[in-house]
Amino acid sequence: MNRDQIWQAIDAQRTAVADLLETLTDEEWRRPSLCDGWTVRDVAAHLTLQEMGPSAALGMLRHWRGSMDRTIQHAAVRRATAFTTGQIVAGIRRTIGSRRHNVGVTHLETLADILVHGQDIAVPLGRQLDMPVDAAAVAATRVLTMKFPPPLPSARKVAGFRLVATDTSWTAGDGPEVRAPMAALLLLACGRLTALPQLSGDGAAAVLSS
Repeated sequence: MNRDQIWQAIDAQRTAVADLLETLTDEEWRRPSLCDGWTVRDVAAHLTLQEMGPSAALGMLRHWRGSMDRTIQHAAVRRATAFTTGQIVAGIRRTIGSRRHNVGVTHLETLADILVHGQDIAVPLGRQLDMPVDAAAVAATRVLTMKFPPPLPSARKVAGFRLVATDTSWTAGDGPEVRAPMAALLLLACGRLTALPQLSGDGAAAVLSS
């Protein structure tokens, strides 16, 4: 995918997430997401920050919580508390068509962010949110090869395996083979345990136990 196609995929996923959020009940907004310690509402609020500029980033850092992950979660929770559900959905919709991205990341991280967080919302609610295979492949490649921002711990854990997609011609890494649909491999690389039942291959048992 070229840059234009990646931004088109980002916009399509932002639209799909916003459409999904508009169908949720108040109880569903309060449910736990796939992100440990985050509710569906927290994740949705986090997605309104996908084009945060330098001044907003500095404002977030004024509430430093000892690590970037905790600081980002704190910012999401603050926004989730301050905004209505309608404002959160509108905030996501305002990012559609924009090609800004957060300070310190590229459009590739923005793609991975919206793809994975969309599943963080949909999966625990039993909702279907399709993930384009080509976009998932681009995002997974970035997650597994990035040097900065630092790679996720989950990406380092799968570094000793050969990941093979069963629904597209994508592979990564060397070692015992782990096979799964492309979307599941992206979720695995990002530490989402919901992908584990979809794994097969010689290395699947080792990944499951790691």
